[in-house]
Amino acid sequence: MGRRVLKQKNPQHLAIVMDGNGRWAAQRGLNRIEGHRQGVQVVRKVIECCLQSEIKVLSLFTFSHENWSRPRDEINFLMELFLNALNHELPELHQHGIQLRFLGSQEGLNHILIQQMRQAENFTKHNHQLILNIALNYSGKWDILNAVKKVVNSDISIETIDESMFSSFLSTADLPNPDLLIRTSGEKRISNFFLWQLAYTELFFCDVMWPDFNEDNFKEALIFFNTRERRFGKTSQQLQDSNYV
Repeated sequence: MGRRVLKQKNPQHLAIVMDGNGRWAAQRGLNRIEGHRQGVQVVRKVIECCLQSEIKVLSLFTFSHENWSRPRDEINFLMELFLNALNHELPELHQHGIQLRFLGSQEGLNHILIQQMRQAENFTKHNHQLILNIALNYSGKWDILNAVKKVVNSDISIETIDESMFSSFLSTADLPNPDLLIRTSGEKRISNFFLWQLAYTELFFCDVMWPDFNEDNFKEALIFFNTRERRFGKTSQQLQDSNYV
C-alpha cells in the first residue's frame, strides 16, 4: 500500500471581523475616522490574498446594528466612506471577477447608498472568481429573525422545517458556512456576526489592529486553520479516512 498523503486545505469561506480601527487611530493621536480610512486599504490587500489563496467566499463585517450608537459624525463618515469606496473600487473588483453582495437590513441607510449597492450587485452578479459579502447594517440576530419571518410567511409546513431548510432562508442561503473566522484587535468574541453560520467555524483571534493587519497575519491565520482537526461530529478515525488520499 502506498503512502497516504494528507490533503492540503484552505478555507472555502473566510469571514472577518475587522476590529480596532478607532483604537488604532486613538493610539496615534488621530481622529477615529482616520483608522477607518486606513482600514479600507487593508481590505484591498486581504482581497488580493484571498484571490491568491483561491478562497471562494470572503465575508467582511463592516457595520453592525449596534454601530448606530456611535457618534453621528463617525456614522456619517462611515456611510460616505462606503459610498466612495464602492464607486471607486467597483471597476477593479469587476475586472478581477469578484461578485459583490450586501448582507443586512436596509433600514436607516441612505437611499443613494442603497441604489449604488443594488447597481453594484447587478453589475457583478455573473462574476465567480470570488464572492465578496459586505455585511452592512447586519446582525446575526436580525438574520435569524428575518429568516423566521420568511418561514412564517411561506407555504412550508412548520413540521417539515429542518436545519438545512431553515438555512435556505438566511442571507447566506446559497453559500457554504464560514470555515474560518478572523477577528483582529485582540477581542475574543463574535459580536453578533453570523450566529447561525458560525456553529462549526474555526476562530482565529489576533492582537493586531485591523489597519495593521498584513499578509503575514493572513498567512498565520491560514496556517492555524491547517492545524485544526475539524470533526463536525465525526470520530477521529472517520475524519482521518476522509482527509487522506
